[in-house]
Amino acid sequence: MLDQAFFNVYTKFKLHFYQEIFQRFQNREASLTTVETFCMESILALGTPTVNEFASFMCISPPNAAYKVNSLVKKGYIEKVQSQADKREYHLRVTQKYLEYYNISTNYLVEVMRRISSRFNEEDCAKLEEMLSVVSAELMPEVSIPEAKMPK
Repeated sequence: MLDQAFFNVYTKFKLHFYQEIFQRFQNREASLTTVETFCMESILALGTPTVNEFASFMCISPPNAAYKVNSLVKKGYIEKVQSQADKREYHLRVTQKYLEYYNISTNYLVEVMRRISSRFNEEDCAKLEEMLSVVSAELMPEVSIPEAKMPK
């Protein structure tokens, strides 16, 4: 039962995102391919990775990663920022353009979280937060990312 309930919540978040994206396609506003969207979500979750860190995380070759990154730079969704510590190194940073695109999914997440806070008492919300933190930190060791923060 728990697995089905979790699957339903996860699926609803995905489907809401897809609905919003397809609506934008109808209005000709979307310009990211599916693979580019996956790349962008990964880059955002990794913080400000280098191209090699991104390639390693995605399990793709550095040249393939560089190709994808360059396409995203041309579209204005990420920028390369030169490292202060090592001038040969560049970090990937998402742009405001992407954050506005990404807000399609985060706005819904924020709305659902607001509904949770309204529906459940503080103790239940604290328990849910604790459980989600344990799931993220301990029960999903296959995916290691910096402390994930919701973009503003």
